[in-house]
Amino acid sequence: MVSEGAAGRGARTLRAENALATLTHSPGAPERLHRVLEQALVFAGASFAAAYTPGDDPDLLFLVESAGVPRTVYGLRDSYDGSGGSPLAEAHRSGRPVFLGPEELAAGAESGAVQPRDVHLAVLPAHGSDGRACLLAVSEAPRGFGDEDRKCLELIADAMVCPPPAAAPEGAEPLADAFSLAMDTGHIEVGDEILDLFGMDRADFDGKVETLLGRTVPEDLPSLMSLFEAGHMSLGDRELEFRVLQPSGPPRWLRLRGRMLPGGEGRPALLVGTVADASTLRSDVTDVARVQRLAAALSTAGTVRDVSQAVVSALRAPLRADRIALAELENDRLVVTVLDPPEAESWPELWRLEWRGEWPEAPVRAMPTLAGALREGRAQIWPAGTVLEPALADVGPGGLAVLPLPAAGRMAGACLIGWDTPHHFGPDERALLTASAGLAGQALMRAHALDAEHELVGMLQRQLLPRRLPELPGATAVARYLPSTAGLELGGDWYDVIPLPDNHVALVIGDVQGHSAAAATLMGQMRTALRAYAVEGHPPDVVVAHANRLLMDLETDLFATCTYVDLDMEEGTAWCVRAGHLPPVLRHPDASTDIAESDGGPPLGVIAQADFPMTPLRLRPGTLVALTTDGLVESTEADIDEGMERLARGLSLADPADLGLVADALLGGARRSDDVALLLLRYDGMATHPLRDGWTVWRVPQAAGHARRFTRRVLRGWGVRGEPLETALLVVSELVTNALVHTDGRVRLDLTLVGHRLRISVTDASPRTPAKPTSIGWEATGGRGLLLVETVSANWGTLPVSGGKQVWSEIAVDS
Repeated sequence: MVSEGAAGRGARTLRAENALATLTHSPGAPERLHRVLEQALVFAGASFAAAYTPGDDPDLLFLVESAGVPRTVYGLRDSYDGSGGSPLAEAHRSGRPVFLGPEELAAGAESGAVQPRDVHLAVLPAHGSDGRACLLAVSEAPRGFGDEDRKCLELIADAMVCPPPAAAPEGAEPLADAFSLAMDTGHIEVGDEILDLFGMDRADFDGKVETLLGRTVPEDLPSLMSLFEAGHMSLGDRELEFRVLQPSGPPRWLRLRGRMLPGGEGRPALLVGTVADASTLRSDVTDVARVQRLAAALSTAGTVRDVSQAVVSALRAPLRADRIALAELENDRLVVTVLDPPEAESWPELWRLEWRGEWPEAPVRAMPTLAGALREGRAQIWPAGTVLEPALADVGPGGLAVLPLPAAGRMAGACLIGWDTPHHFGPDERALLTASAGLAGQALMRAHALDAEHELVGMLQRQLLPRRLPELPGATAVARYLPSTAGLELGGDWYDVIPLPDNHVALVIGDVQGHSAAAATLMGQMRTALRAYAVEGHPPDVVVAHANRLLMDLETDLFATCTYVDLDMEEGTAWCVRAGHLPPVLRHPDASTDIAESDGGPPLGVIAQADFPMTPLRLRPGTLVALTTDGLVESTEADIDEGMERLARGLSLADPADLGLVADALLGGARRSDDVALLLLRYDGMATHPLRDGWTVWRVPQAAGHARRFTRRVLRGWGVRGEPLETALLVVSELVTNALVHTDGRVRLDLTLVGHRLRISVTDASPRTPAKPTSIGWEATGGRGLLLVETVSANWGTLPVSGGKQVWSEIAVDS
């Protein structure tokens, strides 16, 4: 077995000497210095190594090269005062090595050497480089740098030859493949070959870095901007690969290599380097660009699976591995998150037989070799022919690497990398594995915490939204809500579908300003208020106006927007009211679309006495109504108008037969830096239209008799006879009498027949709900009306209507 474990410690110094001896050619090349620093990652267990040397100002020590994880992880600077109290300055002045553990680093945190955390720091003067340079190394191993590690660091320090940092000559023309970027202004000087790679003419180039960035593939911009944005100037190694768009054909891969030159008195910091066609360069697993790309991908990975996919993508191709598995370590079990390739036949039969489910878990104790690697905490490598337990041997018959993923003093997980044919493991691959392990472990821990918090946030958010949408007569509705992935705060987007009397339905969508618990709470209040005002029977403009006044009375600093649509399912007509929100988008049966632009009022909670005009809409059977929030249609690349046009095109191309698939397709491109709510309704039209009639009851002594005669005449015209007719006359008599006796003002009787169900409604001006008596004596002469109604009705109840109430009863009618 070949590993960096205990068995191989005695020969490590000799192997380090041999590796450094192979780098004696081109002693002044920056490439050689970088390779020398990488040996600190391989042989001394460092997670970061850097070379510092004085520049034009002898009192300052400047960073000239680094290897490993980005130095921002440890808070290291571009330069240090040579006369200051940092460990770097002390080693440079005294000419003696400085080794500090976590306790010494915490005690001297004010020196700014490294951010206080559980790491070990080593600074060694480079005696073989005329004393100008110093080697700085950081280790996250619990024991820090042991005796063998320190001997290796001494060899590496003496092997360094560091060029002094120097600014580009002012006014000098860059080489054909070189560039020089002023970090304060964004002005960039580029050679002709670079312009050719970007497909630009010298006459058309304005000297702005943004012009070049505009030619890159959008997906590669975040990693590229990490070099060019001032907020990311402290990144360590500046090397990456990116793609530029071509007039035809696939994008072209370019490789950028650069170095930050610190500014001085009256001189801006410069990023200088070269850009070349990556296809003409050799493939090299030690390229810092690969670690940079992994760091950029992990910085945006929001879930454990995203982290796992980023690690697999970064390692499999450069290592030419046949399979990679990444797993989280939870207690004593490995929970596999990504298998690449995902096909079952690509993995050991034992995994498929013994691991529960689709390989989600495995006890670490079942694989003692893996358990030992996790305890050791370093990358372990076994070549072809090594005798391993069956669960591991078949993962890499040609060679197996186990990469523990450390984070915060514990193991976050492990990455297993296997080859089918005999594979030679060189120092370059070890450096890549070591540099990737710390990044992956930290990202895995962070993503695990984010996953748990996102689940909590999502659960709270779901409690504030409808559990399910109601079944509607003549229509189908679906809704989707996607929380933001940019943060963990609750959002304020909401939707609702509210069934109303007389086959009306209210569609509501809205957005409360901000992302916080306060916004989510206010969202719940606004949703409840709109539902209550709608059920009371108010017209749409009054519903929204009441909600506006309520929000003003709450005296909150937040405002809300919403769109409210009252749809008559019988007639296919609707009234739309907007309060600072996006208009509905209609997809007609012929696949044409229409953005229902209309006058709207201000957002809720801004103006107390605001007007909210109503706009009529006409729906034919087959029409699709889409309501959404701005998270779906607004982005940094496109404004709301363009997003609405894109939504309309998506609706036009969709098949409205399955609204769920339509909603999922529309949300496929959601940017997720904001919450997204989407509500879709397909109006099909009612197969059976109800029969309706009504009468305003006169307050005369014979009012109940008039109501019965009206009811008998209407129901006979509808074909209702026999017992259902007599039951209806009894209910009408009782409800009308109660309304006349116990209330003042207008009383109205409405009759509705839908299929085999007759609905009798009596509306009065009193908001007081009728009380059903609990007991009635034999001598009582009244109080039995509601008891009779309850007995003969299939269902009955009461609901508020415009300041009054409506008492209703439903009776089954035979065909």
